[in-house]
Amino acid sequence: MYRTRIVVAESDRDFRARLKEILRHAGYMVIGETQDGRSLLQMVFQTTPELVILEYRLPGSEGIDVAGIIEEHHVAPVVLTADLHQQNVAELVRSPGVYGVLPRPLQEEMVVPTIEMAMASFERTMRLEKEIRGLRKTLEERKLTERAKGLLMERKGMTERQAYKYLQKMSMNRCVPLARVAREVIMALEK
Repeated sequence: MYRTRIVVAESDRDFRARLKEILRHAGYMVIGETQDGRSLLQMVFQTTPELVILEYRLPGSEGIDVAGIIEEHHVAPVVLTADLHQQNVAELVRSPGVYGVLPRPLQEEMVVPTIEMAMASFERTMRLEKEIRGLRKTLEERKLTERAKGLLMERKGMTERQAYKYLQKMSMNRCVPLARVAREVIMALEK
């Protein structure tokens, strides 16, 4: 049976024990626990969990944005635990890397929905980022092709269609991507 792997970073031992019990009962696997921010980062990068539950203002994380660092490396979504009487939830969920908030005192019925929503949002975000990278690459390749066509038209007197066919033929004859041929043509003609 596949179980979601979770790291818990919580300074309150009793809260951490109760949370771990709720997680285990719900079918999640707690693969690590810690009480401070620096050891959390080490643990996260060594174990690559699928979710991190992190105490807001965890001791040892002063001056470092733990959730932001975890997000920067696309490791896992972070769910914060926070006293909602003292913190503004809207502000917390806008923090980089934060995909959900579990209130203090812990409400058992909130744990599973918060975790599942965080994980679904993280997966959607990762999928969109991958799509954006692909679109940027495609756009850059088209820009190269357009630039190469422009140079062929300007320097060789070709029509736009002739220039494109020329690039396409070179690409097929040499079995290399069109963008690579375009780059080579640009380098050769801009000398």
